[in-house]
Amino acid sequence: MLLLLFSLLFYTYGEPEAIILMIISIIMNYIFGLLMKKENKSRKACLVFSIVFNLSMLGIFKYAGFGAEMLNKLPFLSVSIPNIALPIGISFYTFQAMSYVIDAYKSPDYIQRNVFKLALYITFFPQLVAGPIVKYYDFADQIDHRESTPQMTAEGIRRFIIGLSKKLLIANTMAVTADYVYSLETTELSISLAWLGALSYLFQIYFDFSGYSDMAIGLGKMFGFTFKENFEYPYISQSMQEFWRRWHISVSTWFKEYLYIPLGGNRKCKVRTAFNKLIVFFCTGLWHGASLNFIVWGLLNGVFLMIESYKIINTEKWIKPLRHIYAVFVTTLAFVFFRADNLATACRYIGHMFKPSGDIQQTAMFMVQLTPLYIIVFVFAVIFSMPVMEKIQSKAKSGKSASVYEYSTYCVSMILLGLCILSLSSASYNPFIYFRF
Repeated sequence: MLLLLFSLLFYTYGEPEAIILMIISIIMNYIFGLLMKKENKSRKACLVFSIVFNLSMLGIFKYAGFGAEMLNKLPFLSVSIPNIALPIGISFYTFQAMSYVIDAYKSPDYIQRNVFKLALYITFFPQLVAGPIVKYYDFADQIDHRESTPQMTAEGIRRFIIGLSKKLLIANTMAVTADYVYSLETTELSISLAWLGALSYLFQIYFDFSGYSDMAIGLGKMFGFTFKENFEYPYISQSMQEFWRRWHISVSTWFKEYLYIPLGGNRKCKVRTAFNKLIVFFCTGLWHGASLNFIVWGLLNGVFLMIESYKIINTEKWIKPLRHIYAVFVTTLAFVFFRADNLATACRYIGHMFKPSGDIQQTAMFMVQLTPLYIIVFVFAVIFSMPVMEKIQSKAKSGKSASVYEYSTYCVSMILLGLCILSLSSASYNPFIYFRF
């Protein structure tokens, strides 16, 4: 009950007007869950209604303005664009609420008859506003059966500090350069500036969101909850299929379990499988934001997954370095659509990434961004985007120096915490990227 109270206060502090919407979502999905009992002959209809309700709520508050803009592009049609504020975290807690009802439909054993326990699942503050998405069946048993030990608390604190360091020390430094380059007119871009901005954003978004995921996992561990990993070093991938097994795992598995498989997955013909994948990645892009940019980003990823699955691009025949370069190259280009202000700007930006250009002024603009701090942080970003520390950890724990290694990690954590405090005291407000979703 105390955790629920703190979670509600946490959300109220950040978004006091939207707390009523969240409470409505909790109550409605609690009722939907109760209707999933086997004795109810209309449980399937109730499930459909619950999905319509949740998606309608998400549609009204997140996509109404975008929908009106798209309609206005049609000839002889003029629709007033509603000015509706996007409630923070609505994409995440709506998907979690849908996960509960669907899981209750699949197995009535998951029906939660205590509204406060369900409310804790939907509002649990460590991952409430920016994920990761926690499926109900992964959370259900932990509500009643969990233990919080000093060891778990210590591990949770260390994981939280690692996540905070990713955000403040790496992502925010990359953001300065990425924001500068993307704020330029595309006519001012040289090929070197364009690639600098794209690579900076590549690392910014990874360390920003994986940092928040680490913080959420760490906070959860402090309270006795274990969340699954959300990122598994996606930039070491050797194909786009592998990338999506490592990137934003909670969202990709959610769409796989609750959309792709119900659509038929790959159990149908090749054409149907391709259609299912495009639908999933269209929805994945749209889930990230109400913009054509996100839709194109999602579809672009979906197209490359299909091309790979049909062996049109057969990375298995390539040498390992080439496979890795290919995956990072496609990912970098795709994220331009994610970051650019609009579709036209993204296309022009990508054009400059392949257009040899650059005068003395543009060269000077490029060199100004390559400060000693940026270069050092960029090197660390490259290193920590690979499982270097995991390999060191596995070797240290298997040797006689395990206790020394454990002690040293806590010392490093304290140093990182000090650096984070210094960064917070000197930096301006720079919210997590996924707060927008």
